Amino acid sequence: MPRVRGAVVAGYDTRGGAPRWRYARAGHRPVVVLPARAEAITLWDDGLLTATDGRTVRWHRALPDAAEWLPAHGGAGVLRPLGHGILAVVTPRRVAAYRTADGDLRWTLPARDGCAFRPGGALRRGPALLLAQPCPDTAWTGQLVALDDLGRITPGRTPLGSAPPAPRPGHRDAGNSLAPPR
Repeated sequence: MPRVRGAVVAGYDTRGGAPRWRYARAGHRPVVVLPARAEAITLWDDGLLTATDGRTVRWHRALPDAAEWLPAHGGAGVLRPLGHGILAVVTPRRVAAYRTADGDLRWTLPARDGCAFRPGGALRRGPALLLAQPCPDTAWTGQLVALDDLGRITPGRTPLGSAPPAPRPGHRDAGNSLAPPR
């Protein structure tokens, strides 16, 4: 189980609590750490996001514009697991979703003009993450954004294309969805 200890992220044995590994970055402090399997995903004070098992850094990503808001805000609500191995990183200007296995960017959602996301103002409801996006002169219903591992939840949205298409009722499947049968 990883924890922040001063300027170090440390992994501890889940059974006896003995230290197993330590990871530090010279001149930087961890803001928040999120356990992920046998790894730790850490947000650092300079806006760098790392995934490490203590021996190696599996991946790292830099958060844009983190120097402006991270020191005053801290890490509350910034790292939000969405399910199916996807991690949302919520900043005031955008939400970015990364695959936890390799740090691959899956999607981004910018805040609307004149609005900002509130990383700490989120609520989990089933598979959805409800995120506050306060906007002047907007009804409260327009100030909430619902997200899941595929991105923003909207009526009739099209998935990212990661899953095979569902069969159409009354349509005979020829076994090849790319070309019609000959």
